[in-house]
Formats: sequence, structure tokens, C-alpha cells
Amino acid sequence: MKVDIILHNGHLLTMERVGVGYIENGAIAIKGNLIMDVGSTDEIIKQYSADRMIDAHNKLIMPGFIDAHIHTGINIFRGVAQDMSNWMQKGLWPFQKHLTPEASVAGSMVNIIEGIKAGTTTFCDYDGRMDLIVENYKKIGARARVAELINEIPNNIGDLPVGELYQFEPSIGEEKLNRNLKLYEEYHESENGRISVILGPHGPDMMSIELLQEIRNHAEKLDTKLHMHVSQGDREIYQIEKRYGKRSIEFLAEQNYLNERLIAVHLTEATDDETAIVAKSGATMIYCAGSIGIIDGMVPPVQAFIDAGGTACLGSDQSPGNNCNNMFNEMKMAAILNKVKYKDPRIFNATQSVRMATIEAAKVMGIEREVGSLEKGKKADILIIDLTAPTFFPVLNSPIRNIVPNLVYSARGDEVETVIIDGKIVMEGRQILTINEKEAIEKGQKVAEEIAKNAKEDILQADSDILQMVRGGLL
Repeated sequence: MKVDIILHNGHLLTMERVGVGYIENGAIAIKGNLIMDVGSTDEIIKQYSADRMIDAHNKLIMPGFIDAHIHTGINIFRGVAQDMSNWMQKGLWPFQKHLTPEASVAGSMVNIIEGIKAGTTTFCDYDGRMDLIVENYKKIGARARVAELINEIPNNIGDLPVGELYQFEPSIGEEKLNRNLKLYEEYHESENGRISVILGPHGPDMMSIELLQEIRNHAEKLDTKLHMHVSQGDREIYQIEKRYGKRSIEFLAEQNYLNERLIAVHLTEATDDETAIVAKSGATMIYCAGSIGIIDGMVPPVQAFIDAGGTACLGSDQSPGNNCNNMFNEMKMAAILNKVKYKDPRIFNATQSVRMATIEAAKVMGIEREVGSLEKGKKADILIIDLTAPTFFPVLNSPIRNIVPNLVYSARGDEVETVIIDGKIVMEGRQILTINEKEAIEKGQKVAEEIAKNAKEDILQADSDILQMVRGGLL
């Protein structure tokens, strides 16, 4: 049978069943945007011929990574709010109040480039003005599962004293909800199904009960998921307790949010009992190890969530907090931080990390029938990784197989050579083929410098920890 592409002679991770589905000398046949077959090289070569044969000798072939929670629209503020308290009000807000939709789109494209070059093929983007940002995914050819960030918070939230209750403005919430619904109408299952849309309530503390219920009703009508920050910080818990006299999980249970539609992001402040309630409800969880580690110095209860029977995965969150959107970083950070938390080196092993960046992420996002593993009939989202890189040295198969541990604990992302998304080669030889990478980065840099210039007075007035470090010659 004739197909378009055959990858052969590679070490193969299919992510099938409970482990990584390793095949020592594996091959994949691709036709159109689908995986036609997976197996040993001998089997595939015997059954198929192709216009393009890619020899993956000394390479690793695996599913593309799924970044389950990312805000690409604020990538333009990378590195401005680390090592500090009051991250949002004093670090991010002085910059963000000067962010224009056009600047957000420019920064987003650089973020997507960064992700693809480190093997991310599916971006679960969750940000404001997603109606504009989504065009980046059309241009570059990445898979995206997007949501508009819906809240009722006025633009002066960062100017409020820490601890003061937010004031809701219903007109803001309706505008953002309508943008999300229009996004769904115009882009859901577009680009041959490569772009899909879900709903994105910002958090239980960011809107009225009326808007929460309206969003939930729309999710039921559309039969779609709800991507939502839940128990993401002490600020949220404070707001919910002061308004309703209870904590976030109990409040959401009363609002009928705890079910299989909910994708609960972070759970940073959830107790183990609350975590178990969420897991047993059928809701899923996204763990952003690097972001929460840097911003809050905490390890969310992801292992407790899994132990309670829940399905969880990894996301990189946003670059102003995490500093990078690289799933290699997330796999490593997630494993190490949980080993430290539990004082047990066996906790959160490398296989668990890889699964949570691939097939488990697909399950959380409701796209496991399409992506997340290399199986016949699934979409061809595939990475080719160079195993001759020093970070993978040595490559051993017997008696210990060390490719997966080295993938998680040693690799950095620049070992990714080729990225195939929806059957099309988007990056080859480390070069993105669909857009001009250099021009995109130069454009983003100019926009970032302009925002920093416009924000100078607000930055000085905030007098953040990081600004004091600059003044003290520490940065």
C-alpha cells in the first residue's frame, strides 16, 4: 500500500497500555494526517511504500507533547516577575495594563515557536483575545485546543490593595463569554480538526455566581469541557471565603461544577480531602510544576489526585511565571519536586512524567481518540529526537533500558529534530518550515521594548522585589 511518509529504524515510544509501549526497531506509516500503521520496521516496510522515507536510526520516535495549560498571550512579559512576592499585582500588572491585543499576538507567536522547537504539538491555550491569537495556530500549523479567559474583573484589578475584594462588572463577563462562544462557532474543528474550542472560566473568584451558571449551561448545551483555575492560590481562597463563607471546592460543588466537564488547573491550595473530592467527581487536573514552584514555592497535590483515582497531566502555564514553555522542563520539574515533597525517589517516575505530557494529557483535554499516542487511526503528531545528543549518552537497551529516564531527567528540548503535526512536517533539522521564525522574534522584541517603555512609571510605583534587586545591582 502507498502512503505519504514512513519513519523507520527508530526507537519507538507508542504510549500504548500502561507504560511507554517501547518498540526497539520501530516504524510508522503516515497517510494524509493519519497514522496508517505502527510496528516493527520489517513489518511496515514489507506492507507499505512511501513518497518520503525518513531513516530514524539513532533517533527516538514518539508522540508530540501536549501542553495542557498555557497562556501564550502574556509571553511578552517573560522574566519580569520572578523571585518576588505579590507576583500578579506588583510583578505582572504594571506591564499587563499596557498590553494591546496586537502585542499579545506578537508575543504569542514567539511562545508557540518555543514550544514547537521543544516538541509541543498541541497547545491548550487559555487567554484573552483568543479570537486573534488563534490565527497564529492557523499560520504555524500547530494543533490547538483553545479557550477565551472569561471573567468579570475590571482592568484595574492590579491596582487594588492586596486582600481587597474584587468588584465584578457583568458587562465585561458577557463580552468575554460572547467572544468564547463566537470563537467556538467560528473555529471549533477548523483547519481539518486541528483547532478545537472549549470554554474558559477564569476561576470561581473571578466572576459572579450568575456568570458561573451561565457558562456551565453553555458547556452542557455544547457538550464541551471547562478549562478553569481552581484553588489556584490563597488569593482565590480568601476571595471565596469572604464572599460565600466557604472554600473553593465546596463552593464549586454547590454550583454543580465538579464533574467530568471540569478541567481543574493547579489545585495549589486544595487540601488532600478536597483533592480527593475533585478526583472522585470525574473532573481532571492539570499540574504546572515549574510555574507554581517559581511563583508560590509550592507543590500542588497532583500525586494525591492520582492516588484518589483522578486523571492528571502537565502544563507549562505562562512564561512570566515559569520562564519557559518547554514540556521537557515540566516533566523533570514534576518528577523532582514530588520526590522531594514525599521524600521518596520512587514517587513520580519518568514513565509517569512522559505519560502525563502525552496520553494522559490527551485524556484530560478530551482528545485521546485523536492524539497522545502512536496508534493506527490517530492523528500523525510525531516527534523525531536525536539520541546521539550528549544528553542521551549512553543509549542502553539491556539489561537496563535508559531512554525514558534520560528523556525526562537529562534532555532539554533542543534534541528534537523533526516535528510532524497533522501529518505535515512543521519543523525539520531544527528549522520551522511554516513561518519566518527570525521575523516573528524580531517583531515580538520591538513590541516588548515599547511596552516596557510605556509601563515605566507603573513599574517604578509598584516597587517590586525584582525592581529592588535591579537597583541593588543583583540583576
